[in-house]
Amino acid sequence: MSQIAPILPYIQITLSVVLITLVLMQTSSAGAGAAFGGGDFGGVAHTKRGAEKAIFVLTIVVAILFALSAFVALIIK
Repeated sequence: MSQIAPILPYIQITLSVVLITLVLMQTSSAGAGAAFGGGDFGGVAHTKRGAEKAIFVLTIVVAILFALSAFVALIIK
């Protein structure tokens, strides 16, 4: 376990940058008004397909890897 300690911060930085990029790449069907409670409830349901679904799944995977690296950092120190 001590062999991973020197490179763990670099892994976490890389994962965080990738995670931020993936989150920003996702499209949002809700407008800016929805963030403040003024969403439109009469919209059509949207199903993720193709690249949008791949980005969504990859975001989840990277988030899990980032959380695991944080737990490993807690165990090591």
